[in-house]
Amino acid sequence: MPEADPAPEVTVVMPCLNEARTVAGCIQEARAAFAAAGLAGEVVIADNGSTDGSPALARAAGARVVPVAAKGYGHALRGGIAAARGRFIIMGDADGSYDYSHLPRFVARLREGDDLVMGNRFLGGIRPGAMPWKNRYLGNPVLSFIGRLFFTTSIGDFHCGLRGFSAGAYQRLQLRTTGMEFASELVIKAVILGLRVSEVPTVLRPDGRDRPPHLRPWRDGWRHLRFMLLFSPRWLFLYPGLTLMLAGLAVCLALLPGPLAIGRVHFDVHTLLFAALSVLIGFQAVSFAALSKFFAIRAGLRPPEPRFETLLRYVTLEWGLISGATLLVVGGLLWFGAVLTWGERGFGPLQPAETLRWVIPGALCLTLGCQVVLTSFFLSVMRLDTREDTP
Repeated sequence: MPEADPAPEVTVVMPCLNEARTVAGCIQEARAAFAAAGLAGEVVIADNGSTDGSPALARAAGARVVPVAAKGYGHALRGGIAAARGRFIIMGDADGSYDYSHLPRFVARLREGDDLVMGNRFLGGIRPGAMPWKNRYLGNPVLSFIGRLFFTTSIGDFHCGLRGFSAGAYQRLQLRTTGMEFASELVIKAVILGLRVSEVPTVLRPDGRDRPPHLRPWRDGWRHLRFMLLFSPRWLFLYPGLTLMLAGLAVCLALLPGPLAIGRVHFDVHTLLFAALSVLIGFQAVSFAALSKFFAIRAGLRPPEPRFETLLRYVTLEWGLISGATLLVVGGLLWFGAVLTWGERGFGPLQPAETLRWVIPGALCLTLGCQVVLTSFFLSVMRLDTREDTP
């Protein structure tokens, strides 16, 4: 569409890589939906290096083709969205699996003020053969449940590829990923930023390809899950880490005075050792949660959080050094106590059940002290101002 034409209200962006069998049909279906609903719209094909003639077919069907050299689903979408001229943008695949006659229902919600409108294939209907069983009954339901749990949202189909959003909302999201994670980042950031998110039913049809799809269910499912876990470190690291630390500390305190019997089960220094390890692993998980969240905010993957920023103001290098040094001193004193006990026995054979009650807590404090010092230094390094420009 010539640049002199009035800007359309809606732009449909379709990433394309060798979709000669289906791309023209998708474009025609979208344009027919525009005409039926009286919408001023355009179709942008973000071509990611097709070699089967897809770009020529797309132009002949009335679409504007935007070449995107950088490979990847996210790269293609980012390139297509950057070229979009509509106030509302709707993204969807060019393989014939989505019903573009449903475009008006997306536009209606966007006109009402919603920032992101997700399609829901489970509400609209999944045609026979459109989705492999492992995606329909395992992958999508599980990933959508995890998304709802981690990010406190009611979205029922987290990974529907047909979705619409306003150009203004897209600018606010400041998306960073360039691969399959782009779709997850779009939803997660919209929820975190408090944008208005809604769903409309849509139908999923069998695609029209004569080759295997670009999507790899297990690989790409893991990439989405990994991204959600990394984007929500409290569920992956913070909560499990706190649980390990508190449980391990409770067991340590219970076993320091002596063996503990619960019924016929007796707990002694062996359990004490594993409890100390639980405290160490838990601390590492909690510190990693804080570091990864700090990095995500600095990198623009997450918006700033006032409470987190306030907490970090108290976690300074000096505080870390003092806390670590205190733990090192306590550990050293416990180690010295163990040596004195050994000396009282003439440095001969020892009773492990007795001496390990000095050694294990001492080793725990020494190791924790080192961890606190190193974590504090690493956080201070991450806090250093960096500039891409040179003076």
